[in-house]
Amino acid sequence: MRPHTGDKPYQCNKCDKTFSQKVLLIRHMGTHTGRNHINAGYVTRLFERNSNLKNHLRTHTGEKPYQCSKCDKAFSKKGHLIRHLGTHTGEKPYQCSQCDKDFRQNSDLKNHLRTHTGKKPYQCSQCDKAYSQNRDLIKHRMTHSGENPYQCSQCDKAFSQNSDLIKTYEDTYWG
Repeated sequence: MRPHTGDKPYQCNKCDKTFSQKVLLIRHMGTHTGRNHINAGYVTRLFERNSNLKNHLRTHTGEKPYQCSKCDKAFSKKGHLIRHLGTHTGEKPYQCSQCDKDFRQNSDLKNHLRTHTGKKPYQCSQCDKAYSQNRDLIKHRMTHSGENPYQCSQCDKAFSQNSDLIKTYEDTYWG
């Protein structure tokens, strides 16, 4: 709502400019220090190129400058748009040699191959559960720790999954 109300509670301590979002203040601070960095309270990230910083900031601002010309979807990274374009062409260049299933990405084929082998290389160190996908193990670990590592920079809410944080951010700021 701040962009609509004009409220700018984040003030630069060097030049007194104000911003509606903390991430915008942090981006601005780079103009004073000459360093492209993000300090999220618990992690500081340095970026060698300004373009890498801009790409990272999109995860906080929700900016999606890469628009699909075939549908209304937009993406924060050019590579994600290129991958998405395959959904319109139907192109699936990666084929399983065991069942002739086709995939748009090589990583999807590699994950699929585990269905034939039954291989579950991702094992929980606290119990006997094992998974074929690393993302499933990461989600599982949250059941042991109760950890909510994805914290909103605008409020105190925290989530176990980054997708939940992004969805909440989008619902709050983009309606």
